[in-house]
Amino acid sequence: MAGTADLKETARIEAFSDGVFAIAITLLVLELRVPLTQPAPLLPELLRLWPDYVAYLVSFVFILIMWVNHHWMFQHIVRSDQALMLLNGLLLLGITVVPFPTRIVALYLSTPNQSVAAAIYSGWFCLIAIFFNLVWLYASRGGRLLSREDAASGLAEVITRRYRLGPAAYFVAFLLAFAWAPASLALNLLLAIFFALPREFKLPARPRRT
Repeated sequence: MAGTADLKETARIEAFSDGVFAIAITLLVLELRVPLTQPAPLLPELLRLWPDYVAYLVSFVFILIMWVNHHWMFQHIVRSDQALMLLNGLLLLGITVVPFPTRIVALYLSTPNQSVAAAIYSGWFCLIAIFFNLVWLYASRGGRLLSREDAASGLAEVITRRYRLGPAAYFVAFLLAFAWAPASLALNLLLAIFFALPREFKLPARPRRT
């Protein structure tokens, strides 16, 4: 079990990260505008804003799941160093920018520019997935920042294989945007749900001693 000193090393990183995630997910709702339609009917104008609702939903779920995975990842990372803090900062940079591509999708999803908007959206998620992998790969390589139990169990390799799917899958969503933008957004949502599924990792079987 990690010592108290080890736990304190990542506590400030987690607290700072939680604050950034909370601000980013809150900023999303600020992009939902109330239409000024008086004296025209309100309901048609609200329905016309459906791209805003879709973009908000996908981005909210994405940031929420990234926060869950970030929290879970730091249950295994018990030590820190300067490189980890900088890489985690790079990941947080990606998270804070999410409201920007979200707004682009909301404005252009129902226009001829929807493919470009969806590509920017999916491309940014792909970049965040790469940042996420960089944090984990740095921390887990050789078990340098993991607890002794996790480093010795082979769990890091199993988790790495799962996280490796992220960049490739989001890149597929990026390419799909040029063929059919709604399908690209749907794939982004499905990927977020996939990474929210319960983790039942199977550790590599250890050879028996004779």
